[in-house]
Amino acid sequence: MQLPFPLAEEPDAQTMEKGRLLFAGPTEFVKGVVAMSGLPEADRLEVCFAGRSNVGKSTLINALTGMKALARASNTPGRTQEINYFTAGDDLYLVDLPGYGYANAPLPVVEKWQRLLKQFLQGRQTLRRAFVLIDARHGVKAVDDEIMSLLDSAAVTFQAILTKADKVKEIEREKILDQVRGALAKHPAAYPEIIVTSSEKGWGISTLRSVIATLE
Repeated sequence: MQLPFPLAEEPDAQTMEKGRLLFAGPTEFVKGVVAMSGLPEADRLEVCFAGRSNVGKSTLINALTGMKALARASNTPGRTQEINYFTAGDDLYLVDLPGYGYANAPLPVVEKWQRLLKQFLQGRQTLRRAFVLIDARHGVKAVDDEIMSLLDSAAVTFQAILTKADKVKEIEREKILDQVRGALAKHPAAYPEIIVTSSEKGWGISTLRSVIATLE
């Protein structure tokens, strides 16, 4: 019997090459957006990355693109306060969403970010998939459930990515995966495969590239 929300399989050679080629060229920062009026023209497919502060989102984007300093990684929760747009080739935008779960940010700032996030998710027709990053050491927390519910209501398909998988032993990872599967089962917009990654070890990066490269 197959588990609900199985791990994404390793892509075949052709699909892996398609993913490699997508990110083989230059990836460039386009702009940071603080209001819907500042969004670039919706002229290409987009994927976005969402996650709690310090889940490893910037590091994952850097690993995905092979550019160490593309997305700014920070140990300070809530540093990314904008929707950051990057190009990958001529036909794709990578969108780095503001981190959520930032206990140290002032409430008005948090509310502003949440409002912008909601407007973006509900109003961007070219958004093909959201990737929700879950820390392998902690699993799904209440604040992750909130963003997943927001994606449900916006009818945006989202896929869970387990980050920092190298930081936990395999037996602990399996426990966390069970918890993540249980949480995902409550969300109709959840894509039925999980990608397990480690930016440090390179785990799952080619799989993620291939998934993005085959979106239509």
